[in-house]
Amino acid sequence: MTPIDDPFRKADADLARLPADVAFVLVDMHAETTSEKVAMGWYLDGRVTAVVGTHTHVATADEHVLPQGTAYITDVGMTGPHGGVIGMDKDGIIKKFLDALPARFESPPGMCR
Repeated sequence: MTPIDDPFRKADADLARLPADVAFVLVDMHAETTSEKVAMGWYLDGRVTAVVGTHTHVATADEHVLPQGTAYITDVGMTGPHGGVIGMDKDGIIKKFLDALPARFESPPGMCR
């Protein structure tokens, strides 16, 4: 993967820029692995209101409140239409799995395009 900013230090910098009167801070930890999300939850415990993981598209059942008061869940799941795969028309996704060729993923029929 291409090198990017360290998300832990970036979170520190972003939190330092918030005005003192901000009462609610929601962190969307969009990451590939659950360990990245869990580590960020622990890192930010007590400094943000909630850390919710996204990207893996499968809701987890590990919601809890960390010791310093931060709400946490590893993945809130996929938002999008039912009857597809990761929010896209299932036929295009299945075709990509079968032939391993690049494919354009389309919204399911009846959804806004």
